[in-house]
Amino acid sequence: MATHFDPSAAAQPGSGVFGLPHSPDEAHVVLIPVPFEATTSYGGGTSEGPAAVLDASRQVDLFDVETGRPYERGIAMLDESPELRDWNTRAKERAQVVIEAGGIHSGEAELLKAANDVNALCDQMNEHVYRTAKHWLEQGKRVAAVGGDHSISFGIIRAHAEKYPGLGVLHLDAHADLRVAYEGFTWSHASIMYNVAERIPGVKTLVQVGLRDMSQEEHRYIEDSKGRVHGFFDATLQNKRFDGIPWNRQVDEMVALLPQQVYLSFDIDGLDPTLCPHTGTPVPGGLSFPEAVALISGVVRSGRTIVGFDLTEVSPDPEGGEWDGNVGARLLYKMIGWMLKSQKA
Repeated sequence: MATHFDPSAAAQPGSGVFGLPHSPDEAHVVLIPVPFEATTSYGGGTSEGPAAVLDASRQVDLFDVETGRPYERGIAMLDESPELRDWNTRAKERAQVVIEAGGIHSGEAELLKAANDVNALCDQMNEHVYRTAKHWLEQGKRVAAVGGDHSISFGIIRAHAEKYPGLGVLHLDAHADLRVAYEGFTWSHASIMYNVAERIPGVKTLVQVGLRDMSQEEHRYIEDSKGRVHGFFDATLQNKRFDGIPWNRQVDEMVALLPQQVYLSFDIDGLDPTLCPHTGTPVPGGLSFPEAVALISGVVRSGRTIVGFDLTEVSPDPEGGEWDGNVGARLLYKMIGWMLKSQKA
């Protein structure tokens, strides 16, 4: 920490994430921005999420009543990769061909070729995120990713599951993301947790919270998982609340299903969409901001360790409003604070 840094002063123009002066080498927490949204099938813009969160983060007060002074450990966001930007542009163009046709069901050669091109570019993105996360984990850092659509999570979850085999993933989302190759895209944002469950054996348990928009096949996948995947549906959570069951008791029930080491994968649309109105696939319902934070803190209260996380699907207002980025930045700081606090729990 630079000796002249004043955590209570306004952030300096051009300063790092949260206005901090740390380089990635100096910081204990390294954030990977992943501006990628190739398979977004409804609203777009989430590739601008990392930049929006970075901008808004400079308005966040660094003292946190719950977690203290997380900034003291050092937090840095890497520069956006020009390669990722290029892959995103190319993949979005090719994906549009498939999305406009409603998927690859017709079997037309051009659609299959376009889907294959998208899948290949997503492979490159996954490998890039994986290698980046693995590199910083090997340096002893705590590593998190900021998306982008939810497909960006695969590489960083893979890196954490290799370092912490047997970990659990706590997944906040309006959607189960358990579809198989949605619209023909192997790495669709709607398939991220299916791919995690099927392709990353180091993930022992998947606990999904806030689900309220899913297919019958996804529901069946949860039921047939033999306890590896647990779905906590928004309607059920709300009804329990209506019956007077305190939120923290519900949190305890969810957290109890997780192993000692926990990775958080948070899609911003798991929150009430009034908090993230421009996210790609908003669904009425969801968690309030305090409920989401209580879910994170409940992991720590239980004595479990948060080893890493991602925050995805923050999509800024195309008219220039800063609300989505502001909520994203504040949730990001809470996630960092509780992750660091869990190291000492």
